[in-house]
Amino acid sequence: MKAIIIAAGMGRRLQPYTDDRPKCMVEVAGRTILDRQLDAYRAAGVDRFVVIRGYMKEGLALPPGAQVFDNDAFRDNNILLSLFHAEAAFDEDLLVSYSDIVFGERAVRAALDTPGDYALVIDRRWQDAYHGRQDHPVAEGEVARVVDGRVTVVGKKTVPAAEADGEFIGLARFSLAGLNKMKERFHRRRAELAGKPYGRAPRFEVAYLTDLLNDLIDDGEVMRPAFIDGGWREIDTVEDLGRVAEVVDTL
Repeated sequence: MKAIIIAAGMGRRLQPYTDDRPKCMVEVAGRTILDRQLDAYRAAGVDRFVVIRGYMKEGLALPPGAQVFDNDAFRDNNILLSLFHAEAAFDEDLLVSYSDIVFGERAVRAALDTPGDYALVIDRRWQDAYHGRQDHPVAEGEVARVVDGRVTVVGKKTVPAAEADGEFIGLARFSLAGLNKMKERFHRRRAELAGKPYGRAPRFEVAYLTDLLNDLIDDGEVMRPAFIDGGWREIDTVEDLGRVAEVVDTL
């Protein structure tokens, strides 16, 4: 199994820690975010990696044998376009993760063990991590609604917090069939909507992965929740970095 790690962003809210390194190279309790992700993947049997680089790309310590794609326009795009810089690697079932999250083996196995073409890892205890979290409010969580075993909507500000069934953590598994549908929809929308709104994004170029997922859901694609109950953390701000150091070895 192969995993794609989207690691092109600048991590402005982690400054000054990202002044001289990519976000995923920031250390948590003595080890980089990237190394902690790789450990979780390997523990679950994932042994091939694709890394999408951008900001301070030469400072990203790649795992041995990794396939690398560069998003040199990272200042002008977002997660969705960044992911599609690695489209040439969409040749088998694979996992995809944001580079600013730490998680354990259980989260990876949840994605691997969930059937279907799309498995989105969703934390049912997501609000626990927001207790006392000031710099990244609940409204910024990529929350999800799940009905009869299907994700019906996912993303920031798509569901009121009180009605959300969990938070999409930024880790997913896609089958080859699912990836092919994602590619077709991505290129169709890119041709139709260049410079125009897409999903919750003001322009297609700055869309999130969840904008594409919602587009496919609206067209009838079945996305399954790979539920977890904690066992991960997002590291978006300096506050997050301090808080995660206290729990990272328990994930």
